[in-house]
Amino acid sequence: MDKRLAKLKALENQLARLHRRIEAFNKLSARYSWYRLAVFLAGVLASVSMAFIADGWMWLAIALTLILFNIVAAFHRRLDRSIARHTIWLDWKKSQLARMKLDWANIPAPLAASHASAHRLEIDLDIAGSKSLHHLMDISISENGSQRLREWLINEKPDLERIQRRQEILRELSGLASFRDRLLLNFRLVSRERLEDRKLLEWLQRGTASTALNRIIFITTALAIINFLLLFLYLIEMLPPFWLLSLGIYIFIHFANQRKTASLLNDADFLSAELKKYRAIFKYLESFNYEKTSHLSELCKPFLDKKNRPTSHLRRLTLVAIAIGLRMNFALGIILNALAPWDFYCALWLTKVRSGIAAHFRFWLDRCFELEALLSLANFAYLNPGYIYPVIRSGGASGQKRPFEAEALGHPLIPHDQKISNDVALQTIGEIMLITGSNMAGKSTFLRTIGINLCLAYTGAPVNADSLETSLFRVFTCIRINDSLSDGISQFYAEVKRLKELLTLLGDETDYPIFFLIDEIYKGTNNRERLIGSRSLIRVLAGKRGLGVISTHDLELAQLSDSIPKFTNFHFREDVSDGRMVFDYKLRPGPCPTTNALKIMQMEGLPVSMID
Repeated sequence: MDKRLAKLKALENQLARLHRRIEAFNKLSARYSWYRLAVFLAGVLASVSMAFIADGWMWLAIALTLILFNIVAAFHRRLDRSIARHTIWLDWKKSQLARMKLDWANIPAPLAASHASAHRLEIDLDIAGSKSLHHLMDISISENGSQRLREWLINEKPDLERIQRRQEILRELSGLASFRDRLLLNFRLVSRERLEDRKLLEWLQRGTASTALNRIIFITTALAIINFLLLFLYLIEMLPPFWLLSLGIYIFIHFANQRKTASLLNDADFLSAELKKYRAIFKYLESFNYEKTSHLSELCKPFLDKKNRPTSHLRRLTLVAIAIGLRMNFALGIILNALAPWDFYCALWLTKVRSGIAAHFRFWLDRCFELEALLSLANFAYLNPGYIYPVIRSGGASGQKRPFEAEALGHPLIPHDQKISNDVALQTIGEIMLITGSNMAGKSTFLRTIGINLCLAYTGAPVNADSLETSLFRVFTCIRINDSLSDGISQFYAEVKRLKELLTLLGDETDYPIFFLIDEIYKGTNNRERLIGSRSLIRVLAGKRGLGVISTHDLELAQLSDSIPKFTNFHFREDVSDGRMVFDYKLRPGPCPTTNALKIMQMEGLPVSMID
């Protein structure tokens, strides 16, 4: 059994165990409900019975009933929390199985939805949108984490150092199954609540007039001390009741400045509630042993700073929230503020705690978003054990014997049992590979296979191949060209503009060379003009600071290999078996020896006259 089948079997077994465990827990939860009812009824009956004997016995029965009822309820709540965690884990495992089988209906849609002005690579290579690579890979629980993964996948300027660093982190994460599972579970638990990242960050960055607050605290504290002294002197009959005057001044100043702290104190609950959502994630990242994971440790360094650990700030915030909560009781609030300027103390304390959190929270969040995106890549690697990490070379423009070479290159969005892999290599910068073949033979899919694997490689993720070595390129695609009615642009003119952009990019000597993928060149015009234009464009592209693959139906273009040194022909072919077209999707050298358009017309009963 290969690694993929073994992983599928393991996931199916885990799902079966989770189903059985949740079913058993639900039955036990139902029994606990009956236990609670039984304890309540028995307590009522015992209390009524004891009332006829003595009041003391009745109150003892009530107390014992409440104690027993709360014990049973505590166990029941603990069981329900366990059911909730197991249910989340069950849904997660279902989505994992769906990702392996490309069961799109059961793969949750990514949070970073595709926009109308999508990047060209997203459209041409199915990077984003429904049933896309991003849809398949993304397991983020925040929109920021999802968007970060999406940006990585369409990065037009790959950075070798960043790619290699991600590969190292992913290799470490692949060996940390427990770390991934626990962290993912914590992220999933957070996902049940709505995250207010932007609102929270805005609130944390809000300024407070701490100077004015300090002045008010100084004045009211002095008045509170004077109140005590005057009251004491009054009680020992040394002074008249002057304390009533000082108390009146204290109350006036307190209420005159209360608006300055009211909104701040009212927002304390929001701050505490929002930050509490991240507590489990922060705590786990702080407590994990990073001894054998140097790259992951570097990424998580903000959570390991003993002076500024997130949970330390959250503990201080909890204490502030408790202090503020005391004043919410009307009677207690009056007493506390009468004795001392409690509200102002709490406001100043909250301001200092907020400043401490604000200085670090954006960085903590950034690392959480980074971890989310990395966990998506690590999970993709985990679910595809046959994929490999590519070798990325730094140089690209010159001196590379084979700037791109792959063995058994496959498309990650094609189901495993339908996938046909091919070897492909471009020998030198400036080379053009022309792909000819019949309709539906696999030309467009082959172009997308190269492009999507390059995007994966430059993200730092494993690729669908037995081996892949590549230099750094800017990936350029011209595959899905659509007209624009609003802009008055036809499909052909849109393609012309796109190819003009390619020529401009090829002339840029300051950046990486271009890897271009062009499908059905000039398909929006007539045969004669398409052939003339295609020949001219290919002659200009050949030998430029780039390389690429072009697919076409025009078999005449294959003759360019006679006049262009860096021009190679490959093709896909088909056979007719039992009245139907059969494709093997295998890439072969040389121009395509067959066509199928007339065969398809004849098989569908359309008239075909062979006229010279």
